[in-house]
Amino acid sequence: MSWLWPRLLAAMLCVLLGAVGGWLAGLVVHAPRWGALIGATAAVVMMVLLDGLRAHRLMQWLRSSQEGPAPRGRRFWGEVGYRVERALRQRERALDHERQQLQQFLSAIEASPNGVLLLDASDQIQWASSVAADHLGLDPVRDRQQRVTNLVRAPAFVAHLQGGKLGESLVIPSPRGGSTLSLVVRPYGDGMKLVLTQDITERERNDAMRRDFVANVSHEIRTPLTVLAGFVETLASLPLTEAERKRVLTLMQQQTDRMQTLVGDLLTLAQLEGSPWPAADRWVSVSGLVHRVQADATSLSAGRHQLLFSPGEASEIAGNEAELFSALANLVTNAVRYTPEGGRIEVQWRLRPEGGGEFEVADTGIGIEREHLPRLTERFYRVDGSRSRDTGGTGLGLSIVKHVVQRHGGELDVQSELGKGSSFRLLFPAARVRRAVAGAATAPVVAVPSR
Repeated sequence: MSWLWPRLLAAMLCVLLGAVGGWLAGLVVHAPRWGALIGATAAVVMMVLLDGLRAHRLMQWLRSSQEGPAPRGRRFWGEVGYRVERALRQRERALDHERQQLQQFLSAIEASPNGVLLLDASDQIQWASSVAADHLGLDPVRDRQQRVTNLVRAPAFVAHLQGGKLGESLVIPSPRGGSTLSLVVRPYGDGMKLVLTQDITERERNDAMRRDFVANVSHEIRTPLTVLAGFVETLASLPLTEAERKRVLTLMQQQTDRMQTLVGDLLTLAQLEGSPWPAADRWVSVSGLVHRVQADATSLSAGRHQLLFSPGEASEIAGNEAELFSALANLVTNAVRYTPEGGRIEVQWRLRPEGGGEFEVADTGIGIEREHLPRLTERFYRVDGSRSRDTGGTGLGLSIVKHVVQRHGGELDVQSELGKGSSFRLLFPAARVRRAVAGAATAPVVAVPSR
């Protein structure tokens, strides 16, 4: 009310001045009373016109975008304009702050690997994150205000949205195909719904692999155990000659060795998956690896194959020597097992032009059909299960090779053609390869001819 009394006093002063002026003017025409009345009325009209003009200027500013300052003036209308402008600016700042908070909130939702979809009471899309739009095959802008059941036609989703138990998880195939989605619908507000989406393709694949792994391990161990149990029962219940007893014990030893090899490979895989990557400052001699593998391959082949080993230019690999030897030995052992007598097996080390290096194990064996190549490194995957068991394989060798080379920053490349042989290459990056110290001689090709 601090503005009221000054305004009343100003109005009274103006009316008084107008009346006095009119009275003085009325003396000229001998009508001082009428002059005073007309003067006071003129003062009132003038004040009303000035107030109306100031009010009009303020209304014009309010009807506009209010980008500039409000009309300024003295006393009442200046105070009104100032206070209105201040209230508007405070409201704009509050709205900007809320917009920023909303944008930050939406940005946080967008950063989530899970999708978020907001539906109104009629199941129309109010907002969709980019992840949810990708999961459900939607356009986050174009599809707003569209009924989600007109766009996502999976029967299980439609039924769940319309009459299912909200809050329970629902698994459906992605409308885009090739993946599996988990959806949770939660009610909120006045009949509105929040749909959370998650791509569980990788989790489903891992669960399937885990189930297959347990089943395969159980099968691989049960088979030799069944054989051993049968032989033990035979030894306990039947009178055998010395030759028969020796044969049974030999077969039992083979099955025991098979189980020990399987357990050893499983422990190797577990160690590879659970330990940190090999250090990049521990250097292993390539020629030393090749010579160790050569000794094992010569013993395993027993003169049945032509073996060629080329350590190439004196080089070193940064990593774990035991792991590298295991990977290379697995490849050479497979080559010996699956190459017919008289065939050729060649092991080479080469420096690559970009500074990396590669081991290549090539053979003239039976080869592998093209459709099997992508799955060769899966655990227990066999192109021919009976053939693998006859050669003593566990189905884990190539999986170990893949883990080792990946732990050293490299990759495994497989090329094969049925009936013409196979080529397995371990490719290592430049950061893990260097030439040996100066003065080291280039190792020659070592050939072991067949007998």
